[in-house]
Amino acid sequence: MNRVAYSLIASAVTLALTACNGDDGAQGVTGEQGVQGETGTNGTNGTNGTNGTNGTNGTNGTNGTNGTNGGAGLIRIATVPAGAEVTGLHLTKQGDLFFNIQHPNDANTEVDTLNNTPFNTGTVGVLTGVNFNELPRNIVSSPVPATSSALEQQTVVSAIGQYQILGQTGDTFSGLNEKSLSGGLGVIYGLNTKQEIIKNNMPDFNGFIPTGDNTGYLFTNWEDYPGGMSRLKMSKTTNGAWSVEEAMMVDFDSVKGTAANCFGSVSPWGTPLTSEEWIVNSTVDTTTNPTWNKPTDVGSRLENFRQFLAPEFPNPYRYGYIAEVQNPTTDTPDVVKHFTIGRYEHENSVVMPDRKTVYSSQDDTGGVLFKFIADQPEDLSSGTLYGAKLTQDTGLSDPAVTGFDIEWVELASNTNAQIETWVAQYDDITSADYVEGKTSYISVADVQAWVDGKATYPSVAEGGSPITAGKPMDDRVAFLESRQAAKLKGATAEWRKLEGISINHDRVLEAVTGQNVIADEIVKSAYMYIGIADLDNTMTDSEGDIQLSPRVKDCGGVYRAAIDSNYNLTRIEPVVMGGTYRSSLTGAERCDVNQLSQPDNVIVMRDGRILIGEDGFQENNTLWMYDPKSK
Repeated sequence: MNRVAYSLIASAVTLALTACNGDDGAQGVTGEQGVQGETGTNGTNGTNGTNGTNGTNGTNGTNGTNGTNGGAGLIRIATVPAGAEVTGLHLTKQGDLFFNIQHPNDANTEVDTLNNTPFNTGTVGVLTGVNFNELPRNIVSSPVPATSSALEQQTVVSAIGQYQILGQTGDTFSGLNEKSLSGGLGVIYGLNTKQEIIKNNMPDFNGFIPTGDNTGYLFTNWEDYPGGMSRLKMSKTTNGAWSVEEAMMVDFDSVKGTAANCFGSVSPWGTPLTSEEWIVNSTVDTTTNPTWNKPTDVGSRLENFRQFLAPEFPNPYRYGYIAEVQNPTTDTPDVVKHFTIGRYEHENSVVMPDRKTVYSSQDDTGGVLFKFIADQPEDLSSGTLYGAKLTQDTGLSDPAVTGFDIEWVELASNTNAQIETWVAQYDDITSADYVEGKTSYISVADVQAWVDGKATYPSVAEGGSPITAGKPMDDRVAFLESRQAAKLKGATAEWRKLEGISINHDRVLEAVTGQNVIADEIVKSAYMYIGIADLDNTMTDSEGDIQLSPRVKDCGGVYRAAIDSNYNLTRIEPVVMGGTYRSSLTGAERCDVNQLSQPDNVIVMRDGRILIGEDGFQENNTLWMYDPKSK
């Protein structure tokens, strides 16, 4: 503020004659006023004075420290209905935040005023009326739903915006230009019979492909066995609400279907990458897929796939990959499975701004963090696969302060075309080929022979697979049994529930290249964020590369990984952890309701804050926002 001081200077001169040490005399008579004299001539103007010198500027004060948000920097953006987890977090460049309500209680009956329908089945939706790219930092947390309020318990309660339902399991969008949705959203049909196999209640990943400022296609994963993906053509009105104009399920028949389509991402060139979280059953100390074709093994996953592929027997090596939806806005998008990125329980993959480097998380016990570098930008069909080797900080074990340095172990290089020829060799295996105590598929002995540099695969008598026994060695194990290959090559296979990974493309691009991509700040360092649902089991067993204390356990936490000038991850460190796990308690009380409880999806916002979706113990799981600057 400028401050101006005004002074009014008044000057009065009085002549007073008084007697000295005596009494005053009487006042005399007033005389007549004399004649006014002539006006004198004006004097000449004086010369201007010289300007004063400027004072020296004071030094700038030091920047104040960032203020903290309440508690640990966590703001509760929304809670989801009872029984549901938060999935499908996706933030568009226009600031629209999509997220889903996965497997809510089917007994939920309450309805809100906006949607007028209960949240009792899988739900795809968006927070309307708010731009998350311009979100202020003084957001106040939404309340924990009151146990006495069925409405709060069974609907979405948000701190900002209103949750709009875009579609729910089984919706047919009658009256719209449905392209291929006769059975409804999330419904999967047999490849050959065209009979309904499953009505999916598990919407997960969302990815929005814009066609204009307020129009585009929303792709949504449906996580089951077999899996699926829907596509909604949508437009946004002036008040922020969305309308669906077309609906379809993406046709995966050309790749013989997908399995448990989990989280995912959108590539920098605008194609959805859907992740198959197929349960690979590839533990590193037993034979792999030992009972998949056992005649008496008729688990729900196997039985669903038998129905889906009938009369074929399902080949497990056809599932467990990243699938790219190419030409996503055409009437019939193309689907390509990238065998090159490896086969394991994919949570999701993230492509760096170089359009070649891809990081992938394995959601399992004893999982690996993988890296893939493509031979050419925007082409994931050929390249080299790596596994991360971790070195834990010396003398530390508490999850809140313990980080890890990263080295990368090279596994192998190859192409989709070559790997698929190896996959096809297992297509004709059926239950008739099962031998008790043996495996019809790749064995640990096969992987070990590859690691040891053997010229040929071991014989069946030596524990080898009948398909490869005695044949020249190749690199199939790196791509078909990627966890085993990485483990035996020296990578760290000890992650527990390695969930969503995420970057903000523009922040990473600016930090690495120095380009001023984000106008309101200069980003000098950027990170890939990693959600860990559980910090237990192989991470707390006092063995191997990861030896953390079990204090946090199933409450989980979020890590970040530093990205260097070559888009290489060099170090992983904790960002925010759940509270102390209280094993003496049960239910929601095991993890503090005001802290993280089994984080799943993570998304990095344009301003560096992160959004975290829970799959936890709470009565109502939370969509959190965390500000790393509060730490």
